Amino acid sequence: MVVRATLYIRTEVGVNGYNKFSPLQNKDFQVKTRLRKKLQARKRQIRNRLDKTKLPPGTQPVLRGINIRFDLCDRTRGLGFGGIPLFHKLAQEIGLVQAIDQRLHLLKIHLPYHESDHVLNFAFNALCLGDCLQDIELRRNDVNFLDALGAARIPDPTTAGDFCRRFTVDDINTLQDVYDDVRIGVWQRQPASFFQQAQLDVDGTLTETYGECKQGMDIAYNGTWGYHPLVVSLANTREVMRIVNRSGNRPSHEGAADALDRAIATCLRGGFRSVLLRGDTDFSQTQHLDRWASDPRIQFLFGYDCSACMREHAEHLPALAWTKLTRPARYEVATQERQRPDNVKDAIVVERGYETLRLQGEDVAEFNYQPTACQQEYRMIVVRKNISKAKGGVWLYDEYRYFFYITNDWVKDAIDLVFEANDRCHQENLLEQLHNGVHALSAPLKTLESNWAYMVMTSLAWNLKAWSALRLPEEGRAAKKHRAEKVWLLGLEFKAFVHAVVAVPCQIVRQARQTVFRVLSYHVHLPLFFRLAETLKC
Repeated sequence: MVVRATLYIRTEVGVNGYNKFSPLQNKDFQVKTRLRKKLQARKRQIRNRLDKTKLPPGTQPVLRGINIRFDLCDRTRGLGFGGIPLFHKLAQEIGLVQAIDQRLHLLKIHLPYHESDHVLNFAFNALCLGDCLQDIELRRNDVNFLDALGAARIPDPTTAGDFCRRFTVDDINTLQDVYDDVRIGVWQRQPASFFQQAQLDVDGTLTETYGECKQGMDIAYNGTWGYHPLVVSLANTREVMRIVNRSGNRPSHEGAADALDRAIATCLRGGFRSVLLRGDTDFSQTQHLDRWASDPRIQFLFGYDCSACMREHAEHLPALAWTKLTRPARYEVATQERQRPDNVKDAIVVERGYETLRLQGEDVAEFNYQPTACQQEYRMIVVRKNISKAKGGVWLYDEYRYFFYITNDWVKDAIDLVFEANDRCHQENLLEQLHNGVHALSAPLKTLESNWAYMVMTSLAWNLKAWSALRLPEEGRAAKKHRAEKVWLLGLEFKAFVHAVVAVPCQIVRQARQTVFRVLSYHVHLPLFFRLAETLKC
């Protein structure tokens, strides 16, 4: 099954200095030119429709409606998720399909499905906005979807659940190792600046479940029942590096060191010159700091608990040790700053006499500190926040709150390290996307391992999003523009990504030796869609 779009054109220079094309290259050149003209025409058409100088008469509503009738087509076939073949092509092109089948052995007989069919089935369900196992049935009964993947059939939800139950912990780690090998191949296409430093973020999150018979579930710290998965991600590309599923009552740091070690090995093997580990206070595992610090390629920046001992250290620092912390503006005003409207919430809080806390200022200092489990000193950065407490609009008193960060970076300025630690908040957005965008961090099955396997396979949809962006080249005169598009695509929310690149309605036309997907609608991100198709030689 081949999806046709534009192709890159390779030219040869003849003896007379003119470019010569083979008949196939001439045809490809014509296709590329025709497609570009069509995109420009569609862009002009929508601009004319949205031109404010050409408003329709105001005698009736704009949403007037039309005379419609529904019917079922006999010959013409279409697919709402016309971009899904691109991601199947991507999985084949980067070697993911072959690697899964070679290294993951869960099925004794392939009748008819292989391991890669099952794994991609979960990922493609998420890419088609499926949020549960039952949504696979929608894809399974869509003939056009099956034809787009070149499949006679795909596993049903029951078979998919049975496949998850076949996994052991070793099998799950094997699958994640396959992802690592594939991602290294994708990284090799990136420019040299990409490999300056890998920033690995680690955090735990809760997966609540209302089931009563799920093995491994327990009561979490907030009183909910479920699991407590650990996620290690690469901040550079927002890829999911590792997922470790745990019982709901396990501490956040459990299994984090091993997961970080595996992610570190992948990054160094992939060509990164250094690795930075970041996490909150739950992940300052002091028994591992000396081991990580012994490798000059590894740096860490973890939050540290504000214990009585640490607070005493901070309070006894001299006044000259503190430097005012000034945070940059969230955004730059392009024209003129708008007048801030009245704060309705603040007025209600004052009127009803509630207590409020307001940040008055921040200061930064540092000192050397040796944790009990360590054999050497590390750099401790401390942020002192001056917080004013008021009630009903009347000031009560000011108080200091301290936040600590431990690091083996002795070069960077303390303020820069604080900002770098705060950048870890992007992982909170990633966890939100994995929960409510991809719906990967859920527990639809009976055991801890089967739910873990479900999380790992479904999160592949998010990694395919990242790999599709990294697969886009940054060459030629438009390299700067293409680099900006890649950054934008990496930072896109999952639902917006699906609507831009996957949920592209297409008419399916069979030809002699290929199947053509004709895009039926236009939106502003369609040129990026065709550039991805061109990159994958579709």
